[in-house]
Amino acid sequence: MTDVAPLHVWFAGGQSGAWRVERINAVAGRPLTAVNQIAVRHGQEPPLPQGSAWALRGVTSYERYVQRAERSALVARSPSLGRPEATHAALIPIRKSASWWDLTQEDRRAIFEERSRHIATGLEYLPAIARRLYHSHELGEPFDFLTWFEYAPASTELFEELVGKLRQTEEWAYVEREIDIRLMRLDHAA
Repeated sequence: MTDVAPLHVWFAGGQSGAWRVERINAVAGRPLTAVNQIAVRHGQEPPLPQGSAWALRGVTSYERYVQRAERSALVARSPSLGRPEATHAALIPIRKSASWWDLTQEDRRAIFEERSRHIATGLEYLPAIARRLYHSHELGEPFDFLTWFEYAPASTELFEELVGKLRQTEEWAYVEREIDIRLMRLDHAA
């Protein structure tokens, strides 16, 4: 969440990668092809594992709906990704409807935070759950956002509570495609 160059990421689903897929569910819209593992690669065009069934691309960007005080709170409480104890993860690609993108920035902000309380809700779960948002809308990808979360096994119920709350908000009425992929880091898998 610091002011650094955009970070490009690819999530490649297939038969190799550091993350084992525990489950993959289509919450809304078409599913993704089921895969056993996900490889995470950084860079604009990194080599992807051969035989990948799919690859999702995103990039970090400026925070579109966050105000200064909210950003300060997020920075102060957000843990880094890659913590040793955070052996569980979730990749949740989301595409919002055309009606969402037809709204003005101000109207999207009002739905996102003033009525749905997306940021305030997320703050309740920090630092137990680390997260990073990647934007894909401007890249012409099939999803608008790739949301990546990492957490310790003891925080699994907290994560379920977090996504449950967010899916009950007005904002989620604009989600037309959402895939929920739960993962375990292979160096920790039984």
